[in-house]
Amino acid sequence: MHSHLTFENPPALPHEVVVEMLERALRDRSAEGEAAGVLVGAALNDDDAEFVEHWCVQVGTRAVSGSPLLGLAGLCLGHTARRFGRLSHVALALSQSLATRAEADPSDVDGRAVDGYDDVRSFLQLW
Repeated sequence: MHSHLTFENPPALPHEVVVEMLERALRDRSAEGEAAGVLVGAALNDDDAEFVEHWCVQVGTRAVSGSPLLGLAGLCLGHTARRFGRLSHVALALSQSLATRAEADPSDVDGRAVDGYDDVRSFLQLW
């Protein structure tokens, strides 16, 4: 008998919970796994574009080299561009920087940052 695994996107959580969990993960790498779902949930389901972008930028600039949160922040910037049709100059520059770092050294930033930047370029028509 085969079991069927299903994937469900994480929900958006209250902003105070998102802030607490992301701040904890930025201080303590053991909290990164839980924080990943929180960031994805915000990027996919939170309707506050500024909040989502702010936390993608915070994570993408403050997480340490080699943290899976760096590539995830880049991916989530792509989701943000797709959902809201805009990114600030700071977020756009970060998306490009994370993708460049991922291409240069995948042990620094994982390849999800490249996928995110591809989405940013596509949805913001930056080709």
